[in-house]
Amino acid sequence: MIRVPRPNLDGFTMALVATVGLATVLPVHGVAAQGVHWLAEGAIALLFFLHGARLPREEVVAGLSHWRLHLLIFALTFAAFPLIGWLAVETMPHSLLPPALAIGVQFLCLLPSTVQSSIAFTSMARGNVAAAVCSSTLSNISGILVTPLLVALFLKVQGGALSLESLQTIAAQLLLPFAAGQLLRRWVGAWAARHRTMLKFTDRSSILLVVYIAFSEAVTNGLWHQVPPSALMMVVLVDCAILAVFLVGTTLLSRRLGFSRADEAVIVFCGSKKSLVSGVPMAGVLFAPATAGLVLLPVMVFHQLQLMVGAVLARRYADEGAARDAVPATS
Repeated sequence: MIRVPRPNLDGFTMALVATVGLATVLPVHGVAAQGVHWLAEGAIALLFFLHGARLPREEVVAGLSHWRLHLLIFALTFAAFPLIGWLAVETMPHSLLPPALAIGVQFLCLLPSTVQSSIAFTSMARGNVAAAVCSSTLSNISGILVTPLLVALFLKVQGGALSLESLQTIAAQLLLPFAAGQLLRRWVGAWAARHRTMLKFTDRSSILLVVYIAFSEAVTNGLWHQVPPSALMMVVLVDCAILAVFLVGTTLLSRRLGFSRADEAVIVFCGSKKSLVSGVPMAGVLFAPATAGLVLLPVMVFHQLQLMVGAVLARRYADEGAARDAVPATS
């Protein structure tokens, strides 16, 4: 009997949906919105500080030796993805997507890879976990600077260009807390490693706060009047197509280049993912509040798709590896 994998709708996805619903019914505004904004900025800074405190520098140094794999994933994330996103939007009839959603699709393709899910799926697939840790982390750190530059190259942000103020805000919210965590790791690293639950809570709560702020502003400016159901369906279809291109492409490319099966898993899972954790705060800085909610819709849809498909694909890798190990060695 053929087993049909069940959709992997996790609790965080349901929380995202609930947050959008709350912003639709009870959008925050005025002084309250400013208070929630400050709370979100503090949570994001704490999140990246904890990431910096938990990451062992030894793992990064050790993983750097696998330069061919890291270079390939970097090229997929910051060169191939942006070009595919640009082609998808440019070749699509403009009547199918509102401009802000089209920008959201392109913004999605400019983001760095994820860290947690890339490593988790690589481990589940019995892949090269050390390489996944290094590659996804390097992608995420690089994205703090590379993504805003790509946004300036591919998109018109807030009137035409990426401002120095935007770069400074991103550096202050993301890069500086991460660097501080690395510098203080000697004293707080063990504590941060023991309190992983705090990192998970900070991770998710900061995203939910920024999503609530962005969608509150968008709803106040008539979000759901601008997005018909047909446009939402088109976002899902475009995200599915982009994910399929990169899952198939990374698999074929890794085999063509002669990587091992363990490394193939790293390339597939790190090279096809995009980070919601990095995308949400960046969208809040780079885009006007009235459009940030629309821009984030394709990112949130892609987030759930990559979790659902990634879980199924990782289980398939694991089953194939177990079956291969079960075959007795023959001379």
